[in-house]
Amino acid sequence: MSLIYNEDQQQLLDSAQDFLAARSPVAAQRALRDADAAVGFDPQVWQGMVELGWSAVAFAEDQGGLDFGFAGFAPIFEQIGRHLSASPLLSSVVLCGSLIEQLGSDSQKQGLLPGLIAGEQRWALALEEADRHQPDLCDTRAIRTDSGYRLSGRKSWVIDGLEADGWLVIARLEDGQRGVFAVPAGTAGMTLQRRQMIDARNMAQLLLEDAAVDASALLSSDQFEAALELALDRGRACLAAELLGCCEAVFAMTLEYLRTRVQFDAPIGSFQALQHRAARLYVQLELMRSSVMAAFEALDRDQADPAQRRQLVSLAKWKANEAAQLISNEAIQMHGGIGVTDEYDLGLFLKRIRMAQSQLGHSAFHVSRYAGVRLS
Repeated sequence: MSLIYNEDQQQLLDSAQDFLAARSPVAAQRALRDADAAVGFDPQVWQGMVELGWSAVAFAEDQGGLDFGFAGFAPIFEQIGRHLSASPLLSSVVLCGSLIEQLGSDSQKQGLLPGLIAGEQRWALALEEADRHQPDLCDTRAIRTDSGYRLSGRKSWVIDGLEADGWLVIARLEDGQRGVFAVPAGTAGMTLQRRQMIDARNMAQLLLEDAAVDASALLSSDQFEAALELALDRGRACLAAELLGCCEAVFAMTLEYLRTRVQFDAPIGSFQALQHRAARLYVQLELMRSSVMAAFEALDRDQADPAQRRQLVSLAKWKANEAAQLISNEAIQMHGGIGVTDEYDLGLFLKRIRMAQSQLGHSAFHVSRYAGVRLS
């Protein structure tokens, strides 16, 4: 396993760093929060990401993609974390794009993927029904009718669900198996409710009451569970990379504060106790990076050993969660009171870190998954 990016990944990182620093710095996220923007991101910035090819990175060339490989997302999401940039890249491209690519028929792919890759259509995954991530829980029902299906249920946490062009809804069929339905915006019987989040991102609750969809809305149910698990693993790795970027930014802010804050006529960074604490954080940051890169490498390999992929991805998300908890807490402690003031960017990073830690699996979930035990 390589612990550094290859030449192509480094070019993506440099490009992402330059673009996000210019178009989507932390100040932009603060402005979106202050404006109470329900969509949670800047559509013009999102279009700029699409023009850079980020939405096409992992798709095959015959689908309109760049066929770069999934590892191309590692440096992109790292920089997204560093700049606290909001976009539907995770929800629409990584999660929904993965499911459509794996389960869609040729006509469904032709109808959905080009618009998704071009940024003309934005889709959101409607999976979660519990307070915490429980991907196996599904009480939403799909009842067969003469013309298609009727969907009924509640999806509690739909990332970027507001103002989406459609939703991929996970529902249980009458035979007890699960399937995914492509439900376009405007479908009767569907209600969206905004959920206010501490990181000011786009989150919705989706209510379905006999929402009628055509039979063609059902993506192939063959190997559904394996396809969903792979899509979620891709999302988990991307969140781990985003947490890595957030922690790198938080650590850099903390080091700068230790260098410039003076007490007893000396920079507090000269105090040995604080040096030891900073060194511990650096070690955790490097361990986080190695686990994240191992997860992306596993996702890019042949899927002949999905068990190893599951373990490495859960290891990465767990390590990212735990290291982010330590690094963010220590950053607040070493900054003192200023660290929790709204005027200081550290608080914005803290809020995003707490949300990303819980999304697609908290630490206990991934410890159990790594050990091969499912949470009830």
